Amino acid sequence: MDKKFHYKGLLIFYLVAIFFRFLAVKTTVYSSIDNEYLLILLRGIGPAVGAFIAIKFVQIPVSFSLKGNYRSLFLPLTVFWAFPVILIGAVSYIQHGSFPFLLLFTVLLYGLLEEIGWRGFLQEQLKHLPKLQSVILITVLWFVWHLNFELTTSNLIFFAVLFFGTWGIGKVYSSTHSLLAVAGFHSLNNFFRNGLHGTELVLIAILLACWIGFMLWYKQKYRQEQEVREINMNLQKAGSEKMVPGNN
Repeated sequence: MDKKFHYKGLLIFYLVAIFFRFLAVKTTVYSSIDNEYLLILLRGIGPAVGAFIAIKFVQIPVSFSLKGNYRSLFLPLTVFWAFPVILIGAVSYIQHGSFPFLLLFTVLLYGLLEEIGWRGFLQEQLKHLPKLQSVILITVLWFVWHLNFELTTSNLIFFAVLFFGTWGIGKVYSSTHSLLAVAGFHSLNNFFRNGLHGTELVLIAILLACWIGFMLWYKQKYRQEQEVREINMNLQKAGSEKMVPGNN
């Protein structure tokens, strides 16, 4: 068991993540910063910093990938980042007369910073655990990281959202290994800072439908290409064996 889990690395990761979160939401260290977009990123930077520090000092063999299983960076960047920015930005312009592109990209970067830690690092370190146990553990750590411990109904709902988010985003990461993809899914709720109403729920439904449909299509396409590649390799191998003297 000790060979599978880097306990020291996990502890370093989480302490650093908590430390940076505490600085951002419980102190006035960043009070002199006027840029709201930078402040958003500083609230979510902890998991990424913690992951990189743990990997560096404990020598944990973890590799992060923006594109994951996709052949090029263009695909996940277009589908999971550019598409929601264009869609939500266009709807915002129609309704409010403004394009919040900078805010949307900031939210995506915020999601990426978190996902480097929660999925890219922590989920990978806990993948040897039973699935439900891993999901529950990540949910609890993720919930505590937010440093909001009020016993309210909204907090209980938030815990449930994190549980299903951990399960769902975890499946996306296991399927794609793309940090861009999971950052997109992570950012769905954060896109809408003024709450979820009719329009927002429709946009979330559209994005989920398009993303899941794309993932299923790409997986099927990739599987078919793999099968064709294997058939061609077998044919080439069979042809080479026939050409070897003494095989006839």
